[in-house]
Amino acid sequence: MAMEHPFRKASGGSLRRTLTLLVALYAAGFAYYVYSLPKATAAASPSEVKANGIVALTGGDARLETAVALLESGAGDRLLITGVHPQTTKQELKQMLHGGPRFDCCADLGFTATDTRGNAKEAAEWARNNGYHSLIVVTAAYHMPRSLLEFRSEMPDVQLKPFPVEIDAADPSTGWDLKTLRVLNGEYVKYVASLARVTIERATEPHAKANTQAAAKQ
Repeated sequence: MAMEHPFRKASGGSLRRTLTLLVALYAAGFAYYVYSLPKATAAASPSEVKANGIVALTGGDARLETAVALLESGAGDRLLITGVHPQTTKQELKQMLHGGPRFDCCADLGFTATDTRGNAKEAAEWARNNGYHSLIVVTAAYHMPRSLLEFRSEMPDVQLKPFPVEIDAADPSTGWDLKTLRVLNGEYVKYVASLARVTIERATEPHAKANTQAAAKQ
């Protein structure tokens, strides 16, 4: 009778324990992520929320309608809708979102962003061009953690005021189904990836600056 090699048996046990630990860590992180998601913000008056500007990330009508309502109520001086499809016009959005007089003068459209990181870069440039130091960020509640992470990375000196809106397809308070789980899990994976990238960039930034300064002196 052949004897099983003890090293192979030990290696298999270590692999199973490692995989079990990784799955447990992932599940715990996902549970904490869902538990800590911000609640949708009820309609607020300008006295309750105020900033220099308002930024809405495309991805759902609820986000844009909320941002336009904030603009019309005077919560911010201007509104940026970032991530707009290149073929969409301002007039089309005004009709779709029931924009009022302030939409004509004070709403700007950003067409370059194709993801959340792009939204952050587009919003940062818009804020710098307008001299803004505070922004109301309007997006879905489940999307807010990653949005704030990217926005803070691009403009650390700007005060960000989250204004989350709820999306039925990703609202765990309405009950768990496969669609909700899939949306939240997909967003959690993206959040972890963004967090890892931003952390690495912050850690390597001083070295990059030092190398740039050294090259400039040569």
